[in-house]
Amino acid sequence: MPALKSTRFEAEIVWLGLVPEGGGLASVSQETLVLGFDGPEGEAHGGLTRPSCSRVLGLHPRGTAIANTRQLSVLSQEELDETARAMGLGRLAPEWVGASLVLRGIPDLTHLPPSSRLQGPDGVTLVVDMENRPCVLPGKVIETHHPGNGAAFKPAGKDRRGITAWVERPGVLRLGEMLRLHVPDQRAWTYLDEARRG
Repeated sequence: MPALKSTRFEAEIVWLGLVPEGGGLASVSQETLVLGFDGPEGEAHGGLTRPSCSRVLGLHPRGTAIANTRQLSVLSQEELDETARAMGLGRLAPEWVGASLVLRGIPDLTHLPPSSRLQGPDGVTLVVDMENRPCVLPGKVIETHHPGNGAAFKPAGKDRRGITAWVERPGVLRLGEMLRLHVPDQRAWTYLDEARRG
């Protein structure tokens, strides 16, 4: 019996981007992304491994080589728009927050269950790692476009910063294509709230 359940939820790819190696956080708009097992070709966050960062300091000293489950940064257009409104901006460009992929159509994308899959028409499949919590780095990029507003990104982006993901099956992502959501067919862990309380 399959452990992943196909859902009625689909998302349109409305923006694609690539963070060039050595280019900082900002991404550059693309028409397509070619994905291998090590992530998008030419992506600074690509690779089968990566150095550990602040997200996993409770497990690994900073800079430890770990498996790269942060090959892509996936955001929701709806959540980006909400964040822009909360910041008092007319628009929040995906480039400014280092997006790889912006989708429209999946509600509450930032809180998709870890290990969910997003699958494209050619079979390309992304695995949801976890919520990509907002940090101060995009604020520095935003500040160059909207002076005085950069620091507002971290609080405005809470609960709507999107997810990190990695490539389970290589393929090509194209603007306008639809991705189908598949979720783990299991209930939430009974002790989750207790574990979060520590």
